[in-house]
Amino acid sequence: MSVTGFCRGSTIGICYGRNADDLPTPDQASQLVQRHNIKYVRIYDSNIQVLKAFANTGIELMIGIPNSDLLPFSQFQSNADTWLKNNILPYYPATKITYITVGAEVTEAPANVSALVLPTMRNVFTALRKAGLQRKIKVSSTHSLGVLSRSFPPSAGAFNSSHASFLKPMLEFLAENQSPFMVDIYPYYAYRDSKSNVSLDYALFESSSEVIDQNTGLLYTNMFDAQIDAIYFALTALNFRTIKIMVTETGWPSKGSAMETAATPDNAQTYNTNLIRHVINDTGTPAKPGEELDVYVFSLFNENRKPGLESERNWGLYYPDMTSVYNLDFTGRGAVDMTTGVNGTGSNGTWCIASSTASDTDLQNAVDWACGSGNVDCSAIQPSQPCFEPDSLVSHASYAVNSYYQQNGATDIACSFGGAGVKTNKNPSYDKCLYMTAGSKKTAAASNVTAKPSTSPSTGSKFYSISTWLHACLLTTSLVLLNLGNV
Repeated sequence: MSVTGFCRGSTIGICYGRNADDLPTPDQASQLVQRHNIKYVRIYDSNIQVLKAFANTGIELMIGIPNSDLLPFSQFQSNADTWLKNNILPYYPATKITYITVGAEVTEAPANVSALVLPTMRNVFTALRKAGLQRKIKVSSTHSLGVLSRSFPPSAGAFNSSHASFLKPMLEFLAENQSPFMVDIYPYYAYRDSKSNVSLDYALFESSSEVIDQNTGLLYTNMFDAQIDAIYFALTALNFRTIKIMVTETGWPSKGSAMETAATPDNAQTYNTNLIRHVINDTGTPAKPGEELDVYVFSLFNENRKPGLESERNWGLYYPDMTSVYNLDFTGRGAVDMTTGVNGTGSNGTWCIASSTASDTDLQNAVDWACGSGNVDCSAIQPSQPCFEPDSLVSHASYAVNSYYQQNGATDIACSFGGAGVKTNKNPSYDKCLYMTAGSKKTAAASNVTAKPSTSPSTGSKFYSISTWLHACLLTTSLVLLNLGNV
């Protein structure tokens, strides 16, 4: 079962930011998303190449109008009409656009652009109505938690009065058109900036204790729920009880500056793993138990051009070369290897991969040797197996030469392959494709461990044997391949 697709409930999506100069192409990014069977993606503009890349994939796309574009959109209806005609309609419905965000965290923007948001929302909505799409594509705007003047205890959640002239009419628009209130939630910042008041376990969904809201008696075991409920109570205080909340960004950085000690791969893996399980189980929050909540994890890739502290450039689940920063199970149901991240260190700390300068002939010879006379089990790079995608000679050769290298003592000569192999201390494993390490007897296709339990308040403990995990893996892979075949 897809994390986001077949049963409508709470959903998990991914933010695809592109503030970098070393990212893969939109087509490659789309293929990466499809391999994970992720059905919801947020982008921050309406880039035509990105829209084309997600055409005929079934992925629901949230697109954005940047703060810098709000002025012309707010001034003239014709600008919104022209934008929709030229930038959206030619690609819809092949590209399944479902949301348009107008501005992003405008109350945090250096320039005061908040007054431009509602006029732009109205003009975009009018353009959609002219095209008959106002019910299929919802219009909203994203906000930071800074839009609140108070968030603790959650029941005291209140919007900042300085934003009242902007927020009240915007909330009326959302309620009238059944659009969600979009908010970016970051427990990481709450912990980083107030360690004396917020425990790391509470921020990571790992707390064994509870925080009591004295006004309501509600018990909170994590910061995420407390922040969501603060928004609920703030909306209720203004009598907007029917507006749903959507989390358009949340996540945890895997690397930071010296002062950002909590920005580690282990913490990022823990936060996002627990977040996904929490959301997929339709747990809801203490104030809204069982309430569906759509959440977008930030972000797909590390973005090297983002300004600020080191953490700002390290929120991605993937490096620009599309290798995983750490293991993450997007189903929220099976096991996650919490002992070694994909970018961790193996038993000998080195792997062997295909050289980027090797010719196709040399790479093919390396594969033939490793999988033939070298006695390497290469079943994992066969169609429908964990390491078949990406279906490229470089990828397949990397898996084959590494297996030979590890099986033969991880010596320099075992990685030579006439110059086609090179050593690396960065684990090349990705998704379910686990590269062999020295001394290991099993590969991605033949692991022999018991999956760790997945626990949630609504489902209790569930143990998944490896046979169940393999069947699920193969079923998911088959579905993705079938879907790709129909594109």
